[in-house]
Amino acid sequence: MALLLWLGSQLSSLWSNISVLGVFITVFAVLLDFMKRRKKWHHYPPGPVSLPFIGTMLSVDFHNPTHSFKQLQKKYGNIYSLQNCWTNLVVLNGYKTVKEALVHKSEDFADRPYVPMYEHMGYAKNSEGVVFARYGHMWKELRKFTLSTLRNFGMGKKSLEERVVEEAGFLCSAVKSEEGRSFDVHGPVKAAVCNVICTIVFGERFNYSDETYNKLLSFFENSLSEETGFLPQFLNVVPILLRIPGLAQKVFRNQKAFIDYIGGLVDKHVKTWDPAHTRDLTDAFLKEMEKGKEAEEKGFHYQNLRLVAGDLFGAGSETTTTTLRWALLYMLLHPEIQSKVQAEIDKVIGRERPPTMKDQLSMPYTNAVIHEVQRRGDIVPIGLLHMTYRDTELQDFFIPKGTTIIANLSSVLKDETVWEKPNEFYPEHFLDANGQFVKPDAFMPFSAGRRACLGEQLAKMELFLFFTTLLQKFTFVLPKDQPRPREDGRFALTNSPHPYLLQAVPR
Repeated sequence: MALLLWLGSQLSSLWSNISVLGVFITVFAVLLDFMKRRKKWHHYPPGPVSLPFIGTMLSVDFHNPTHSFKQLQKKYGNIYSLQNCWTNLVVLNGYKTVKEALVHKSEDFADRPYVPMYEHMGYAKNSEGVVFARYGHMWKELRKFTLSTLRNFGMGKKSLEERVVEEAGFLCSAVKSEEGRSFDVHGPVKAAVCNVICTIVFGERFNYSDETYNKLLSFFENSLSEETGFLPQFLNVVPILLRIPGLAQKVFRNQKAFIDYIGGLVDKHVKTWDPAHTRDLTDAFLKEMEKGKEAEEKGFHYQNLRLVAGDLFGAGSETTTTTLRWALLYMLLHPEIQSKVQAEIDKVIGRERPPTMKDQLSMPYTNAVIHEVQRRGDIVPIGLLHMTYRDTELQDFFIPKGTTIIANLSSVLKDETVWEKPNEFYPEHFLDANGQFVKPDAFMPFSAGRRACLGEQLAKMELFLFFTTLLQKFTFVLPKDQPRPREDGRFALTNSPHPYLLQAVPR
C-alpha cells in the first residue's frame, strides 16, 4: 500500500514537472515569436495585425493575391507591410510608388530573397540561375552573358526574327489543320512559343506532337501551380519543414521534374558539343565554363547551366503564350477590333507576304491592341519577389535591408490616375489624338529597373509576329454552341485565361 502511495506521489510530481515544462516552453515560444515579429523601426509601413506565428498570412488569398492587395491598399495606402510568419514583406502599389522604387532607387530594391525550396530539391545556394539569383557579382555576370548571347544570336544561320517567322508558319499550319472545328488554341500556341526558346537554348525545334516535348511543357505548366496557395508560401518561410524527408519532392514534384528534364536535355546536348562551333546559348555557356575556376566563381558551372536554361525556358515561354491566349480571347469578344487590326494588316502587309518587325512602325493600331492585351490581361500581376539590398526610404517610410518586396504590377497597369478606362479593353490607351502609337510610362508588364524581364525584346518580337500572322491568315470566332468566355483570369504565378474554344476561319 505504501509502495502504491509512493508511486502515485512520484507520478503526480512528474506530471507537475511536465506541466511546468510545458508552460515554460509555451511562454518561451510565444516570447520568441513576439520578438521575431516585433517591429523595432520608426516609420515602418503600416499593415494588418500580425498574429502569433503565422503573422498576416490569413490577410491574403494566395490564390487571388491581387484582390487582397487591392483591399489592403484601400485601408493602408500605397505602401503597407505584411508578415509571412517571421518574414517581413512590404507591398508597393500604384505607378508612382513602383516607379520610384524600381527605377529611381533601382539598386536599393535589386536583390532577391532566398528561396529555400531550391536547396531542398538538390541545388546548392550558389546555384540560383539568373532570374532568382541574389544581387551581386555572380548575377551581374550571368545577366550580362545572357543578354549579350541573346543579342548576338542573330549572327548564326538564321536571325532570331527569321526563326519566329518560320515558327509562325508552323503555328498557322497547326491551326489550319483543325479545318474550322472548335478547338482550344492553348496547345499549339504554347508549342510554337516554346519552340522559339528551344532553338535559342538548345538549337532545335520540336514537332508539336513530339512526346518528349509535350512532357517538358506539361512539367513546366504544372510547376507554376505548385507555387500558388498557402502551403508553398508557408514552406518557404518556415524552411525547417522542408527537412522532412520527401516533403519538398512531393509538394514541388513538377518543379523538380521540370529542372531534371532540362538537365537531361543539357546532358544530351553536351555529348555533341564542339568547342569550335557555337550553335546556341548552351554551347556559349559551356564555352564560358571551359575558362576554369575564375568562370566558376562568376556562376558558370553545370548546376547553373541547368537553372539558366530553365529560367530562359520559363521567362521566354509562359508569359508570351498567356499573352497570345488573351489576345485571341479579346479578338473573340471584340470582333470589331479584330476587323480593324485585319484591315491594317491588309493595308500594310497584304495577305501573302509574312509580317516583319519593320511593319510594326506602320501599324499603330495593331501595336496599340497588342499593348492593351498586355495591360488588360495583367499577365504577371505581382511580378517576381524583390528584396531590399540596403536600408532605404520610400515616400517617408523606412524599409530595412533584407525586406521582401512585392511590386504590385497589377496596380500599375490598372492605376485609375493613369488609365482612362483601367478595367476595360480599350486600345485607345496607346493612341494619341492623331491615331499614332504612344506608350505611357505606366506600361510595366515586364517590370522595370535592374530586374526587368530578360526576355522583353524577344517577347515583343514574338507577340507582334505571331499575332499579325494569325490574324493575317484567319478570322477567329466564337463557336455557336459556346457561352461567352470569362474575362477574369486564374492566378498561378501568371494570370491566364480560363480555357475557351474558338474557330479559325481562313481568310
